[in-house]
Amino acid sequence: MNTPENEIFRDSIGTINEEGQRAWLFPKKPSGPYYDKRKLVSYILLAFLIAAPFVKISGNQFLMFNVLERRFNIFGFPFWPQDFHLFVISMIIGVIFITLFTVGFGRIFCGWICPQTIFMEMVFRRIEYAIDGDRGKQIRLSKQPWNGEKIRKRLLKWFVFLIISFLIANVFLAYLIGSDKLIRYITEGPFKHVGTLIPLIIFTGLFYFVFAWFREQVCIIACPYGRLQGVLLDTKTVVVAYDHKRGEGSAGRKKFRKNEDRKTLGHGDCIDCFQCVHVCPTGIDIRNGTQLECVNCTACIDECDTIMDKVGYPKGLIRYASESNIENKTKFKLTARMKGYIAVLVILIGVLAGMLALRNDVEARVLRLPGQLYEHKENNIISNVFTYKLVNKTTEEIKNVSFKLRKYEGKIILVSAKDNFIVPEQGIAEGTLFIEINKNNLKGDKNKLMLEVYSGDQLIETTTVNFLGPRSFN
Repeated sequence: MNTPENEIFRDSIGTINEEGQRAWLFPKKPSGPYYDKRKLVSYILLAFLIAAPFVKISGNQFLMFNVLERRFNIFGFPFWPQDFHLFVISMIIGVIFITLFTVGFGRIFCGWICPQTIFMEMVFRRIEYAIDGDRGKQIRLSKQPWNGEKIRKRLLKWFVFLIISFLIANVFLAYLIGSDKLIRYITEGPFKHVGTLIPLIIFTGLFYFVFAWFREQVCIIACPYGRLQGVLLDTKTVVVAYDHKRGEGSAGRKKFRKNEDRKTLGHGDCIDCFQCVHVCPTGIDIRNGTQLECVNCTACIDECDTIMDKVGYPKGLIRYASESNIENKTKFKLTARMKGYIAVLVILIGVLAGMLALRNDVEARVLRLPGQLYEHKENNIISNVFTYKLVNKTTEEIKNVSFKLRKYEGKIILVSAKDNFIVPEQGIAEGTLFIEINKNNLKGDKNKLMLEVYSGDQLIETTTVNFLGPRSFN
């Protein structure tokens, strides 16, 4: 099947040349109102990203994703393995929220919020502009032989990139193992914690590889979100779009000439200057329409508006708009699909809020010791043996912990522990206990008992166990 000539661009990506080799991009340094707003948003998010693992709320790290110990903190709320269902719901809410935004506003997350874009465009790319210069100077530097200037600039840039990658890796590690532990490892000396130093070196190498070499390929090739947007976008989705009706006219684009009546000749407002292409960080031509490589960074909007200003044409040839807006001048409104996502999102947020409100700071689990039934003791006493585990999700130790039976007269005997023990902060206390009840107080061979967990005189948790006794025959 033959490919239409105007769709050939979809058969390849801007970072691969005709020989199938990497085509290195040298985007022009962007400037303009949108870029200024992106810088502000990016620096706020960078500050948040760096500070989040070091900020604490009620003693809990604001954000932590300790996969190895299966402990997660989200906005100061600790999630233990026992809370995995809450963590899953939180992740689902995040996915639906991003999906909703994508349906409504395209890949705006990628251009404005994604850490990959923020670090690449607002940190590493700006350092590159400072050392190598703008697009033209970078191209010339790339083509020139390895003389003193090129070696000096390359070594300086690579060294700065490596240092920043190392700092990012440390922040990333703070999210994984906790900021307190990271600071302790640093003060004690990294060589005393080789098991952590090696992952740190690996992360540093990975970040350096991504930002120094792989770069925009992450968004184009590796990130699944770019593929996902092709399923989520429709004609009513607001994206960074080229107004082809205004730009092409009936006779297409044409270079700008002073005092030329372009409307009479049938030409549109696009003067074919290619500045929107040169400034694009993923190397696409936005005039070809919506493409998966577009991250909605708005660099082309700023550049096109600047050019339109210079030639005396109205701004907005490239702007935030939907296909329906360009074709039919329809305004943005909530679609049935967006309303559906909003409804699901509201329901899930309500469910999560309810679960968080009902969640206890202490979780108790008492289980029968495997392979054990019951023991018949003197004075008609029936004894069962159980194991217990108490999880303290708070940042303060729980003192004077004891167990009591509710509605049953009996005795609870702790093995290898005092009657009143301590559950450490954000820790676990576990052991074995015996429950002894007079046979006359039992109702059959299986009895459901309610155990109360106290800290001093304060009831902090309840749990149930099945108490076995001899089967009675009438």
